[in-house]
This record gives sequence, structure tokens and C-alpha cells, in this order.
Amino acid sequence: MLQQKVTESTTELEQKLFTQVKAIVSNEEQVIGRRGILIPLKKAIIADGDIQNVIDIIASDPALAAHLLWRTNTAHAELNNKGKARTLKEALIRLGQVNIYRYSFTFYLKEQFDELPQPYKKLVKGYWALTESIAEEALVLLHESENQLLDADELQTLALFSVFGQIISLTAFAYLESQLQQALPLKIVKSLIDSEQQQFTMYAFKSMGLDSELQKEFLIAHSVISSSNSESVGLLLRDVLTKRDILLKS
Repeated sequence: MLQQKVTESTTELEQKLFTQVKAIVSNEEQVIGRRGILIPLKKAIIADGDIQNVIDIIASDPALAAHLLWRTNTAHAELNNKGKARTLKEALIRLGQVNIYRYSFTFYLKEQFDELPQPYKKLVKGYWALTESIAEEALVLLHESENQLLDADELQTLALFSVFGQIISLTAFAYLESQLQQALPLKIVKSLIDSEQQQFTMYAFKSMGLDSELQKEFLIAHSVISSSNSESVGLLLRDVLTKRDILLKS
């Protein structure tokens, strides 16, 4: 498939790869890995039923349960406006259903990284380290601002999606390469990710059913849309992304 004829231009190859990668991104199973918890969790959240049902689903994966407890305590560690959550139930009630799903989604997404071949594993893990660093900086900025209107977990979950498009598209390229059983030209992979960053990102958000508020705040953070809402975590995150010069390329 990638054995180009002399007459096939780089642009034509890029368009072919772009179409193939979009098809992979549209299939959450191919880029997220374990979904045994995510599927019933999403159904429970959509049903907006008893919180105990959500707790039971999370508790069925002890690693995820420990992760959520750690995440929310990390988010509030510097703020001193809430006591430390000591049980899973306390943590989940504090988080709210939207943040529960966002944290769970990123947990299973990250888990998949170790299954990727090189050089994709190294590249994706580099991007993930960047998101963790962005999240830490954003929480420090929130602490310094003393803005009581912003939720630390909402800010941290948003920050973990700061370079979502790059992470998802690299994961999809790795999957495509395994299907083709042939190495993709990294120069073209990089060119596509750089030039189609916004398309990859928004397509991934929508095809994977992530909440509309996350998408909106992401666009605010990347200065794609404006906002004067004092409760917008995207506005605070924008300062971090601007400082690092990593705003989304259109």
C-alpha cells in the first residue's frame, strides 16, 4: 500500500494516510485498549443513576480506583480547600461524574502506551509527560490565583487533554503501521500531525464521545474560541499553553 509509484506524490500519500488514520480514530477500541470498565461506566453516567453503581464499576478495577483517589488528592493538595479523600466513595462524590469519566479515559489511554512499538511508544510517552507537566503548572497557577470559582479536578482533567490530538494520532499511526506490516515514513507522519493537528484533535473528541464541555474548554484553552467566563478553566490553562508556545495549530 505504501509502495509508491514514481507518479504518486507525497501529497497523495499524505491524503491516503490521513484518511486511514481517521478511520482508526473513529474506532475507540483500536486506540484505547481495555474498555471493559469504560463501556459500563459511560452507560452508568449517561443514565445518571445511583452513585453506588458508579462506585461498584470503578471498584471492580483496583488499579483504576487507586488512580482516581490519587488524582483528586493531587488536584487539591495545594489548595487546602477540601480535606483529603480517604475512601473511593469520598473521591468519586467529590469528582462528579464528568471528571470520573475523564480521569478513567486517560487512565486506560495511558495504559495502552506500553503496547505501542517504537518509535511511537517513546513519542507518545513524551507527549504524556508534557501533559503531566502542564497539569502541575496549571494547578500551581490556580493555587496562586486563589480563584475559588474554578474546580481543581476540572482543570486537571482538561490539562491532561492538552495535546490529545497528537497522542491519539500517533497511537493511530502505530496501529496502522502494524496493520500494513510496513514502517511509515516518520517525516510524513510528523508533517501530517503538524498540519492536521486541529482536525485530528476535534475528530478524536467527537468520535470517542467525550463530553461537550471538555471540547469547549479545550478550544478556549487553545484560543480557538474566546470566553469571558470567570469560571472557565480553559482561560487559566490558556496562560500555561501560551507560555509554552503549544497552542493548537489550525
